[in-house]
This record gives sequence, C-alpha cells and structure tokens, in this order.
Amino acid sequence: MAIDKELLDILACPKCKGNVRLTENRDALICDACKLKYPIKDDIPVMLTDEAEKI
Repeated sequence: MAIDKELLDILACPKCKGNVRLTENRDALICDACKLKYPIKDDIPVMLTDEAEKI
C-alpha cells in the first residue's frame, strides 16, 4: 500500500511545518525548505527529524 494523496496533503515537515513531497521512487518524503528527506518504512512515513537525512 502506497501513501495516498489524502495523507500526503495533510503531512507537513515537523521542523518547519512546510509541505513535503514524495520522492520519484516513492521511498521517502522531501522537505525542500529544510533540505531533509524523511524515510518511508513499511508504508509508514517516519516524520522524525532525528531520522531525517540531509539532501
């Protein structure tokens, strides 16, 4: 099960509260403002700044 559009619409970056977008291969969410990539594990977005990867 992939992240659906409704969930993506309500998710926000926990650091800046800005919008996030799916990566092309749908394995992470990216906040362009913070330059952070939040992983998606077992179809669940891990929206923790400690787990985020700088891009």
